[in-house]
Amino acid sequence: MNASSTQTKPITCAGNRGLTTGELSRIVEMAWEDRTPFEAIQQLFALNESALIVLMRGHLKARSFRLWRQRVTGRKTKHLHLRSAHVNRAYCPTQYKR
Repeated sequence: MNASSTQTKPITCAGNRGLTTGELSRIVEMAWEDRTPFEAIQQLFALNESALIVLMRGHLKARSFRLWRQRVTGRKTKHLHLRSAHVNRAYCPTQYKR
């Protein structure tokens, strides 16, 4: 199987929504990022926090899943309602060099 066909292969996961491998990869990446809130993932991919947990459990190794859950549980930057009202962005201004 070549790489181009892998990118368009739908993956059925939480909510029976077909995701491409590229979308799945981006969701996992966003879930691991400290400053990307769950609400941003929900807005882009229609996966709420509980659906994201199911997705991560199914696509990560058991140890990686436990580390991720430990990392995001209670983290202020992963929940918009826990963040300071002064933080209105998902990344540091110097994160992406121009």
